[in-house]
Amino acid sequence: QFQSKILILTICAAGIGGTFQYGYNISIINAPTSYIQMFMNETWLERTGVPLESNMILLLWSFTVSAYPLGGLTGAVVAGPMAIMLGRKMSLLLNNVFVIIAAVLSGFSRMAKSFEMIMLSRFFTGVNAGVSMNIQPMYLAESAPKKLRGAVALTSASFTALGLVLGQIVGLRELLGGEESWPFLLASNVVPALIQLTALPWFPESPRYLLIDRGDEESCISALQKLRGNSDLSAELEEMLAEQAAVKGQRAKNPWELFQTPALRWQLMSIVVLSSAMQLCGNDSMYFYAAYVFQEAGIPQDKIPYVVIGTGSCELITSVTCNMIIDYVGRRPLLLGGYIFMAGWAIVFMVALSQQTQISWMPYLSMACIFAYILSFGIGPAGVTGVLPTEVFDQMSRPAAYMICGSLLWFNLFLVGTAFPFIVKSLAHFCYVPFLVVCICTALYVGFFLPETKGKSFLEISEEFKKRNFKAQTHAVFYKGPEEIKSTML
Repeated sequence: QFQSKILILTICAAGIGGTFQYGYNISIINAPTSYIQMFMNETWLERTGVPLESNMILLLWSFTVSAYPLGGLTGAVVAGPMAIMLGRKMSLLLNNVFVIIAAVLSGFSRMAKSFEMIMLSRFFTGVNAGVSMNIQPMYLAESAPKKLRGAVALTSASFTALGLVLGQIVGLRELLGGEESWPFLLASNVVPALIQLTALPWFPESPRYLLIDRGDEESCISALQKLRGNSDLSAELEEMLAEQAAVKGQRAKNPWELFQTPALRWQLMSIVVLSSAMQLCGNDSMYFYAAYVFQEAGIPQDKIPYVVIGTGSCELITSVTCNMIIDYVGRRPLLLGGYIFMAGWAIVFMVALSQQTQISWMPYLSMACIFAYILSFGIGPAGVTGVLPTEVFDQMSRPAAYMICGSLLWFNLFLVGTAFPFIVKSLAHFCYVPFLVVCICTALYVGFFLPETKGKSFLEISEEFKKRNFKAQTHAVFYKGPEEIKSTML
């Protein structure tokens, strides 16, 4: 049992300063919105003697909010080179420097009478989240045994959800969400960073990185022994040595090289579709709607923050459930089910929104839809999307694949965040039509084109994609009539 203890502790040490920060920093900014806007106005008034107009305050606020995904995009781009040069574990440790800078900036912003410090701190927080969203699933999936790989890499999603919920709780008025304490709320993200800095150094680096990137077999074996205890390592080591032989003489690829490699065509297409869909499916916009819908359902204004915590807990419960079942059910059914259910709930949600004022029980139906939508997102797309790049790419392409994946994720988060208010304005109750289309298209793609990766070694998965990527050429040569074509049906 000792080795599973080490694995569990490694997961916690990586998670608390990793994707936990992403969820936490997304949700702590919501509580002090009005106080920070007031602070911006007062600061401006002190500097110039003129108060800010309301649309100027909104503009400054949207800069503050969008600094986070821009930082995330920067983080996603630097994460690849960091993972290759410094290693997975060292990158996660160094990554905490960004959060510490951010916490200092936001913690002292009121004292320094500078709202620019808040914007800058959100940017640095974003960089931290961008790096950890890429490197943590990579580090964990490379350290996990094959039969647990899905569950271990998926803990990244559970930590994100845990961060969301804790951020919502800490942001309550009774804790740090009050008018006096908001700088402390924004600086509270330094705590998980300090926990990670003290805990993670005790755990081993990713064995795959040590062997395949560094060529250091001794360190790899000692890391494996720490992680697996005294169980037999020969099979796992053999598989890694086979993968090392397969990529021998290659160097780590750059993102643009992935686009030029025909052997990676389907892998690339799959992660592009899935990481875009993860933000474009409208799950984060559900949180935007939550407060409005709960208000319509007759929940008193001062009780709404507590109900919103319920939505965050929903995501946490499902991602933990998903953790338990992913290595039994497989990746495909979870993704397929998640997107199909989301498409269904999006339709019901739009109907409920349009009938909100006519039928008395409609607000409760829209409330149920919000919870159901978030549950469907949590059970599949939320977690599985982050696991796939690790599984479908080899060691040399993996960091570059995560850079592409992460950049798309943050760019789309920025896009949806900016566009959603306008979509609501123009489409009113039918604002979920674009998201509905995304969910249906993604479900079709998964159903027809994505192979299952459950319980397979990285080499077996590569082989399966190789067949797909070079299918067209083999046909041209060995065309034997219609029965050949039947066998390639998906």
